[in-house]
Amino acid sequence: MKQRVSNDVLMGIPVAEAPTDCRHHGDDHHSVLPQQITKQKNRKNRITSKTTTKAILVLVVGFLLLLLNPVVTVPAGHVGVVDLFGSVSSSPLEPGINLINPFASVVRMSIQTQMVTMSEDVPTQEGMNVHLEAAALIHLKKEEAVGMYKSVGEYYLERVVVPQFRSVLRSITSEHAAKDLYTGTARLAMSKNLLSMLQKIMDTRGLVVEETPLKRLELPVTLHEAIEEKLAAEQQSQKMQFVLAKERQEAERKVIEAEGIANYQKIVSKDINLNLLRWKGIEATEKLAASPNAKLVISGNSDGLPVIFNPSSTV
Repeated sequence: MKQRVSNDVLMGIPVAEAPTDCRHHGDDHHSVLPQQITKQKNRKNRITSKTTTKAILVLVVGFLLLLLNPVVTVPAGHVGVVDLFGSVSSSPLEPGINLINPFASVVRMSIQTQMVTMSEDVPTQEGMNVHLEAAALIHLKKEEAVGMYKSVGEYYLERVVVPQFRSVLRSITSEHAAKDLYTGTARLAMSKNLLSMLQKIMDTRGLVVEETPLKRLELPVTLHEAIEEKLAAEQQSQKMQFVLAKERQEAERKVIEAEGIANYQKIVSKDINLNLLRWKGIEATEKLAASPNAKLVISGNSDGLPVIFNPSSTV
């Protein structure tokens, strides 16, 4: 009977339902119950330990993911170059959110238009230095971003564009005289040559040169004054040439006028005689006689013409 009670307890049969005798089996009941409670506690502890381990594992993985950051954002106007321990991906990342290898780094390469300015003293054709400020508007081709990163790096403006820009600018100015740089025509031609030469060099690097405006040109004070004096003298010379041309035209006009008067007199003198003059005098006398003004006409002159006396005149 004692063996049956023990088996029932172990099998989960309630003690109250087991056919036992409290007087004979009280010790067995008190020894089996603590063992069952201990086993249940151990089982709960094992379950709790596993749950805690899983939670810790999830937290560690989440922390590592946050630490390694597999999500990268590429801003607009840029492309991302993926570099995994020196191994560069051939396909750049597009602007936006991208998933990458957590152990890889992303270098953002700008494909926007960037301005490179240059301000320094450059030589002219005569060997004289002038201060020139110029600019170049440049952008990187999207498909050349990976190659640029491999061959030059992300700081390609300082390493490639600026030195080449300085060299081409000095080469261009050395082909022009200092006085030519003072004129708008020469500066426009120099800007076009600068754009053409710089673009030819930048093509090999995957860069596009949009414009190369010349911002400012400062000549030495002595040269500036000499150019102004020369320009003033040239303007004065042109003014004198204009005056001389005008005087020549005036002289030619007077000669033509005198020749016209002389020819007129020659033509008229052929048809004028004394009888014609007398007839004209008679016509004039008739007109004077018909005039309401006071006058004194004396006829009987030796040439037959009337003598007109004006009473208002004084001798």
